[in-house]
Amino acid sequence: MELTYSAYLKLDQLLNSQQPLSPDEHDEMLFIVIHQSYELWFKQLLHEKELLNQSLTGGCEFQAMATLRRMLSILKTVVNQVDILETMTPLSFAAFRSRLSTASGFQSWQFRLLEFYLGFRDASRLRSYPESSEEFRSLHKALHEPSLFENFLFFVSEHYNSDIPEDILNRDRTQPYQGDIRVVPLLLNLYKEHPTFRMLCEMLTDFDEGFQEWRYRHVKMVERTIGYKNGTGGSEGVSYLRKSIFLQAFPDLWNIRSDF
Repeated sequence: MELTYSAYLKLDQLLNSQQPLSPDEHDEMLFIVIHQSYELWFKQLLHEKELLNQSLTGGCEFQAMATLRRMLSILKTVVNQVDILETMTPLSFAAFRSRLSTASGFQSWQFRLLEFYLGFRDASRLRSYPESSEEFRSLHKALHEPSLFENFLFFVSEHYNSDIPEDILNRDRTQPYQGDIRVVPLLLNLYKEHPTFRMLCEMLTDFDEGFQEWRYRHVKMVERTIGYKNGTGGSEGVSYLRKSIFLQAFPDLWNIRSDF
């Protein structure tokens, strides 16, 4: 049988995956489509991070930068989708919000995987998933794997013969990395002496800044839509989200800027 566009993309399954619980509420379809789009982009970001890890491990700086460029473009698309979601008024959302029951974006395990990959480690996040679930197993595994910045430090140690302290390279990965004053001068020297390394550092910083922008736009969208009420599923809503806005994935890359 000839392969068709619809069959290749499995459009029957894809286009039948939008099932509003309030058929009379026009904007629920938009709400579902946007959030399904988020999950598809999160899936692609997680797919790209595998190539990024391989590139850093193999010392392929240009491939790493190409992958980061794509990931940043995806992240910008995710941020821009907030503009579409904000065309939905608070009244429109309130008309179907109760139908969401305990469902919440807080439960997005793919977003948690991205957070873990960027070094935002918090074992308590696993409590949202049954221990027997694939989501729990994936998050538990990611919690103990090197973060993107740790992979970057391994790359620096291996391919630039830089003396990254062993206690940093072998740290407890279940805890967030807060930066280390011993790393800053090492990165600063490499940044000044190697233009390609400098470009890689800037692309990592771009991605860190882009992730902060996503958090900010998401917080403001939630605030605009539900104010300071609790989020769906009983989450803390805006008050919780605000705490994360200015978290940095790569603090050492920000700290070197004070020494230029």
